[in-house]
Amino acid sequence: MKKLHSAHAVLRAVTFATLTLVGGVSTVQAQEVKGDVAAGKTKAAMCIGCHGIPGYRASFPEVYQVPMISGQGAGYIVSSLTAYQKGDRKHPTMRGIAGSLTDQDKADLAAYYASHGEGVTAAPAAQPTGPVAELLTKGACAGCHGDSYSKPADPASIPKLGGQPADYLYVALRAYKIEGNQNVGRANAIMGGQVKQFTDAELKAIAKYIASLPSELSIKQNAKFR
Repeated sequence: MKKLHSAHAVLRAVTFATLTLVGGVSTVQAQEVKGDVAAGKTKAAMCIGCHGIPGYRASFPEVYQVPMISGQGAGYIVSSLTAYQKGDRKHPTMRGIAGSLTDQDKADLAAYYASHGEGVTAAPAAQPTGPVAELLTKGACAGCHGDSYSKPADPASIPKLGGQPADYLYVALRAYKIEGNQNVGRANAIMGGQVKQFTDAELKAIAKYIASLPSELSIKQNAKFR
């Protein structure tokens, strides 16, 4: 048992170190370009049509609820938008939107959405039990995403996940397994290696559990859609 815990500790350390290196460019970028909340609010018109409507589902290339981004870490939002720009994340709509953004635009939008989570702290989550606990331990998931899956070890490269819609989480996890598809998939060596050890059914179980957790994320509705 001690050897198993040691192995998971090493995996968490290696995963965190590598994710930090992968997100290094975006982290530096976020530090160099200071985001402005007020400016981000004026630039969010392109975002609210999907991320500002509770229960809104993307219809292409796959059907799932869009993720909550209000309260997400600013550094992670910047790195995500950069990944869409570079094509490391494949999604036609997001690629088109992100492709039009400057570094300042990304920083402003990130600051705006991150500001929605100021003062919000997820309640402690009950420890998972049974098969899902074994899956989460196998993936060393909490080692990177933290307590309640809302306290990422490196907010610039690792997202808050707790409370995100289960169908979105499943699609996002499965995307790391997909290769050679022009419209779907995510390129990240660490996450790819992690999710490929699970079946799709196991990924659904993981997604369902994380979706059930208290969240620091939310959907901030725009007055135009109320």
